[in-house]
Amino acid sequence: MKDNNSKRVAILTEDGFEEVELTSPKKAMENAGFKVDIVSSETGHVKAWDHDHWSITLPVDVNLSDANPDDYDALMIPGGVLNPDKMRAQDEYVNFAKSFMEAGKPVAAICHGPQLLIETGLLRDRKMTSYPSISTDIKNAGAIWVDKEVVVDNGLVTSRSPKDLEAFNKKLIEEVKEGMHQEA
Repeated sequence: MKDNNSKRVAILTEDGFEEVELTSPKKAMENAGFKVDIVSSETGHVKAWDHDHWSITLPVDVNLSDANPDDYDALMIPGGVLNPDKMRAQDEYVNFAKSFMEAGKPVAAICHGPQLLIETGLLRDRKMTSYPSISTDIKNAGAIWVDKEVVVDNGLVTSRSPKDLEAFNKKLIEEVKEGMHQEA
């Protein structure tokens, strides 16, 4: 079993992620001792969205084409309206996320982030939450949508919005520490 300092987490993102939905979990995971990489098909950096305008840029640590899911213990997907919509339209992102779910590794997504997970086809009968505007999409994917600040289902951690970040970060860290989950 790995100690926290050897746990490695991929944050999968594109331009247009909601700033705090990436920066807050990243900081919390680093404070817990995890190595965190921003993984993207963007070259050099990714640009954040902050409520209603473009904001900071963050360096891309690993280009998606060079990233190997086997090198990571968990996956985190920030929301924002633009980010998941861009990712779910690209097979490379979908397949990267799908590999974590198929392996039983912890996967966490907040706000609109679960839109990427819909494309994996692996949400049937999973209990989860999201930003309320995509609840129908989640239900149509076969998941059981609930309106709670954080929902954990066998290593899948989901939250609704930035107001839920404290609970989301806590459960994300717990699940990464627990490690692999086998289907019930």
